[in-house]
Amino acid sequence: MSKSSTKVSQDIINAAAWKACDTFRGAVDPTQYKDYILVMLFLKYISDTCEARTLELREKYSGDNVRLMRALERERFQLPAGASFDELHKARDESDIGERINKALEAIEEKNRSKLEGVFRNIDFNSETLGKKSERNRRLKALLEDFAKDELDLSPGRVNEDVIGECYIYLISQFASDAGKKAGEFYTPAVMSRLLAKLAGPQKGHTIFDPTCGSGSLLLEAAKVIKEQNAGSSDFALFGQEVNGATWALARMNMFLHGQDSSVIEWCNTLTDPQLLDAKGGLQQFDRIVANPPFSLDKWGVEEAENDKFNRFNRGIPPDSKGDYAFILHIIATLKPGSGKAAIILPHGVLFRGAAEGRIRQKLLEENLIDTVIGLPAGMFSTVGIPVAILVIDRSREQGGVNAKRKDVLFIDASRDYLENKKQVTLSDAQEKRIIDIHLSREAIEKYSHVATLKEIEENDFNLNIPRYVDTFEAEAVVDIAKVQQEIVDLEKKQAELRMKMNQYLKELGL
Repeated sequence: MSKSSTKVSQDIINAAAWKACDTFRGAVDPTQYKDYILVMLFLKYISDTCEARTLELREKYSGDNVRLMRALERERFQLPAGASFDELHKARDESDIGERINKALEAIEEKNRSKLEGVFRNIDFNSETLGKKSERNRRLKALLEDFAKDELDLSPGRVNEDVIGECYIYLISQFASDAGKKAGEFYTPAVMSRLLAKLAGPQKGHTIFDPTCGSGSLLLEAAKVIKEQNAGSSDFALFGQEVNGATWALARMNMFLHGQDSSVIEWCNTLTDPQLLDAKGGLQQFDRIVANPPFSLDKWGVEEAENDKFNRFNRGIPPDSKGDYAFILHIIATLKPGSGKAAIILPHGVLFRGAAEGRIRQKLLEENLIDTVIGLPAGMFSTVGIPVAILVIDRSREQGGVNAKRKDVLFIDASRDYLENKKQVTLSDAQEKRIIDIHLSREAIEKYSHVATLKEIEENDFNLNIPRYVDTFEAEAVVDIAKVQQEIVDLEKKQAELRMKMNQYLKELGL
């Protein structure tokens, strides 16, 4: 297949990849066909990159097969014979095309085991999810033809890694929009990811963790913040854990498409079986954490909490029906003591619910761990219509930390400051910047932000419900009764005059 040398823009590649979804629309649920599209994009990327590099190296080491083979073995990815996209495209009319794609993916995974082990285990191109055999073959043929188009030639030099990575993110965001409530497990809206990353404040040299990483968008946004502030530096390390196997695979591919090959993304339940451990078997601790855990998770693992070997629940055990504080306590345990900082998206209930949650919240406040509480508008997630809050946890406020003298909590009510488009509520750049600036300056602004002392919070029974601290009440304008009465008299007089004119006109018309 001939390759184009024409540069492709982000918009063109996004549109072409999204157009490829037409093959499945109406026949397969978006939460299912997203995996086929994203895996095909990844396969195309590996194929085009490996084939282009092979041609370059053959020219470079012409006639020296030994050096050529050594150079190919050092390449980022290995592409086994028979597993390239071009070879699958040529076989698109074969009756076993689904099985051929599966075997190609297995071969690629085996050849790149250290990087890709398990990444394709949850995808089956020969599944009846895609229809019975004839329909399945027709859809797969169309899919291969769509990805063979010139717009989706992903050869190096034609598209850079950022464009491919952003296309992947674009597709995930579009799938989330289509999937509605089912999307929360794999996607955090871009504006939320960016806001959370900036609030966490990752810096050069930091380790960054997301305990419920979904497809990895929060981690990649944190990486982007560091790069923007440090002239593109890659001096940081990304870590994540994800419970859903298919979503974990998306996160792994997402990392590779963004050039984050050294990232560590584990597959398992963060609360019941944390995988990121230190050399002594304890929880690995990180400089920064960004997280959007599932809201009020039911049956999160309370039965194992009392005997938790990591001692995460020494402040109390959250209720079985609401796992929000289980995630908060896990996050605190995985932050570096005296310096670690986390930004977490949560439902407002964590701010005011009582019983066990209230007791845990009180201890966190008494330990000086809660730095900032931010209220955001309803509708920012396509998955839930309720307003959400961001909780900033800062272990630098602990005794011995650089912010140990800070004994207050900043409240920001940004719930009325938003943009609304056709799909969902979002924030403008100026609104986002305002939140970040107030978080850093800790400035009190009437009807927007307030810095509360621990005594003030204690007087509110350690309730962090934002309206208790930020008064957004707008007094109604004073009504001038005499003026209104005169307006009514004037209107009645005008109405009588109009009625008299109307009667005159009717009389003239003989009606």
